[in-house]
Amino acid sequence: MKRAYNFNPGPAILPLPVLQEASQGILEIGGSGMSILEVSHRGGHYEAIHFEARDRLLKLLGLKAEEASVLFLGGGASVQFAMVPMNFLPAGKTADYVVGGEFGAKAASEAKKVGSVNVAASSEADKHARLPRGLHWTPQAAYAHVTSNNTIEGTQFQALPADTGSPLVLDATSEFLSKPVDFSRVGLVYAGAQKNLGPAGLTVCVLRKDFLATAREDIPAILSYKAHAKADSLFNTPPVFAVYMFNLVLKWLEAQGGLEGIRKVNERKAALVYQALDEFPDFYDPAVTEKADRSKMNVTFRLKGGDKEKDKEFLAKAEARNLVGLKGHRSVGGFRASIYNAFPEEGCQALAAFLRDYAQGRA
Repeated sequence: MKRAYNFNPGPAILPLPVLQEASQGILEIGGSGMSILEVSHRGGHYEAIHFEARDRLLKLLGLKAEEASVLFLGGGASVQFAMVPMNFLPAGKTADYVVGGEFGAKAASEAKKVGSVNVAASSEADKHARLPRGLHWTPQAAYAHVTSNNTIEGTQFQALPADTGSPLVLDATSEFLSKPVDFSRVGLVYAGAQKNLGPAGLTVCVLRKDFLATAREDIPAILSYKAHAKADSLFNTPPVFAVYMFNLVLKWLEAQGGLEGIRKVNERKAALVYQALDEFPDFYDPAVTEKADRSKMNVTFRLKGGDKEKDKEFLAKAEARNLVGLKGHRSVGGFRASIYNAFPEEGCQALAAFLRDYAQGRA
């Protein structure tokens, strides 16, 4: 079986052991005589998986069930852009938003349709080539929203922002579970699964219960965090197969040494690629201008000169070496290597070797 080095940003690479186990679950799950695609979300076969995934996630995050709720929702981060202000931005209050890229801007734009928004900082003037500087928080804001890893632009907060003075809401879609984080400081973290957690169709939310208690109740139930939490994410049919896959990914992550173990691997992988790019400053142009701001999940770069024909040649020669999915986002161009948890270290070694060979005319 051929396995490409898949740098696609999402839907993205999944661990091979997870795919192998899931291939059996597609045929039959738990001696039920039914596929995981067929079992009822109200039945015991699925519920066992559902609650196992919830408990396994809390353990990985270092949280207890009495202090945090886990929700399995649909709609991706785009729905969360609207759900967060609908639930937590009441009239007369302001929410702070840090805009470090396209998705942070979209989140802020959706929130402005609901209530008052303060842009605490933005890197738009720098074309998001670095993280925003000089964060200005609103006293007693409803919450502070931060996109912790900017998938398109390739920037990443290496640590949580200093005390915001209000509950912290994280869109961690493209970095969730890639490193340890002090989640006791976070009121809500959400992530679309299709980057680092599993297949498209699932959005994972973790809410601190004291923050959840402040959520509004005068909104449609399907958009209410309280309604979903009260029903243990079974208010309506959850994305059953995606939750099943997510649970398998969590088991795989445990076997890698948990969040601390995978952090070490991710740092090695990113270093391999960035080192190769930095060796040829006259040939490659890393998109992120500040090294400290570089993402360990999404490595963004360009060829010097901006020659579109050269870009096509680069991609074609990369694919000839089984390196696929390197084309940059349509809004910024260039190239992007998404090296999420499941991306193998040898794939980063292969990309680094190709970068060196291409720069030296050997590719």
